Amino acid sequence: MNANTSRQHPAEWDQEAQLLSQTARDLPTGRHQFHKERLMAQIHEQVQREERTATTGATGMTAAAPQKARRFRLPRPAITLPAMAAALSAVVIAGVVTVGGDGSGVRDSGVATGPALTTDVGTASTKGVPQLLDQISLAAAEGDHPTVKPGQYIYIESVLADTFVKTVDDKSSLASHELHRRQIWESPDGVKGWLIDPAVNDSPEGETLTLPDEQGNTPKAHLGSPSYDYLTKLTTDPDELLAKIYKETKGQGNTPDQQAFATIGDLLAESYPPAELYPALFEAAAKIPGVVVVDDAVDAAGRHGVAVARLDDTSGQREEWIFDKKTHVYLGARNVQVKQLKEEGVLIKPGTVNFTMAIKNRVVVDGMKQTPSQAG
Repeated sequence: MNANTSRQHPAEWDQEAQLLSQTARDLPTGRHQFHKERLMAQIHEQVQREERTATTGATGMTAAAPQKARRFRLPRPAITLPAMAAALSAVVIAGVVTVGGDGSGVRDSGVATGPALTTDVGTASTKGVPQLLDQISLAAAEGDHPTVKPGQYIYIESVLADTFVKTVDDKSSLASHELHRRQIWESPDGVKGWLIDPAVNDSPEGETLTLPDEQGNTPKAHLGSPSYDYLTKLTTDPDELLAKIYKETKGQGNTPDQQAFATIGDLLAESYPPAELYPALFEAAAKIPGVVVVDDAVDAAGRHGVAVARLDDTSGQREEWIFDKKTHVYLGARNVQVKQLKEEGVLIKPGTVNFTMAIKNRVVVDGMKQTPSQAG
């Protein structure tokens, strides 16, 4: 079944909006990631409508039809808070994948499963955080970063995998989806796009992300789903940028600081910030309390680097942005369990890799579904 075929009446998602805003980033990854993305887009639009109502004093407004998310963002860690699993049972499958009695380990998306991903938990320290972020900022500013022109597309290729609770014949255990490739194209205005990802696509050819959707809706870009054009309009003053992030993500995530860190991390992962915005992002990150340096971290492609990270005390997970130790170029990101946690009756031990991703290519191309090897 195609991810775009799922529908939900506004009355259903409206009752769950408040809970989702508290733990949006803790939903499970994979095929039902689309439902989370769509619901978040709906909530964002609902908030905008409520703000306009408060400003104008309008009354009698009714919820608009459900809207498709502007784009498929990279999946997030697969740990689901129990309250969310219950509250959103009508919207998404809770963080559990159930397979047949044969234990074949193949998800309905076609991405095979295997043992849970694990790693050594690197040493974290607050020492050297500003210096490292300064070096990363300089490297980003000096790198080749062409402007995206109308008619062109941002192409991002990554490899990723995630860990989840798998249930076979009522027995649950920790498992991971195997590493797989993800390709996404997006126009600078965010209106046209294409995605190929076996975790969310039924077809190996992928599916369109072009808007408006089948209901005629074109949600506006925002921090949680930015287009290139949207990012070009963001302030490059670190203090103003961080204040905007805190304001627009209020109520999301487990804590304001963790959500701010996560939001910047998402912008680094699967978007294309303009060259002048990169330094502001890193300078803003340096101002978030609790940011640390991890001496050794490995991305999904097996490349070792140094990580800028932050521990979420609520979930016990540490989000890590991984950079090359010499060039300070962004490599990817991962989410590592640092504190022991029990999820769906399964013990998640320190060292479990809940999510891992590596950016393999991020370039500007001249056509939809064009790859760098086809350019020129």
